[in-house]
Amino acid sequence: MRGHEPRSTSSCAACKLLKRRCSPNCIFAPYFRSDEPKKFAEVHKVFGASNVSKILVEVPEEQREDTVNSLAYEAEARLRDPVYGCIGAIALLQRKMIQLQHDLALARACLARYVATPSVIVSSDDHHRVITGPFDDFPVDCGVSFDSFNQNISYELNQEAI
Repeated sequence: MRGHEPRSTSSCAACKLLKRRCSPNCIFAPYFRSDEPKKFAEVHKVFGASNVSKILVEVPEEQREDTVNSLAYEAEARLRDPVYGCIGAIALLQRKMIQLQHDLALARACLARYVATPSVIVSSDDHHRVITGPFDDFPVDCGVSFDSFNQNISYELNQEAI
């Protein structure tokens, strides 16, 4: 765990940003190293140093690193999307999962329908019936369009990146 590593003599990222002297018992030092100034700056901008300090004091020491990582993730998401934060990302992923489950169900139904009806090919030369295996001439689209879903995913990912 990073909290138990020996500290260098330099100030932590929090004390540097707040322009104060970093004491040996600084609550921020184990979690906001001096080489990660952006991490604390984002957390400070969204939650405020005082609130983060209060949260860290209330959380048991063995859970503080996870707490800081959660705060940093939420702060980054909140800065990207001030209205929804990380809930927007969760909702987007849930919508994608529902769409993928729907597409998978359609593909399974199509496959089941195709496997249930054997293909029969009649040869014009000798008028013999030849029964082919279920996957010999499997239709590509089976009446289901996945292109619109792929375009929708690409659009949403591009919008999220912007």
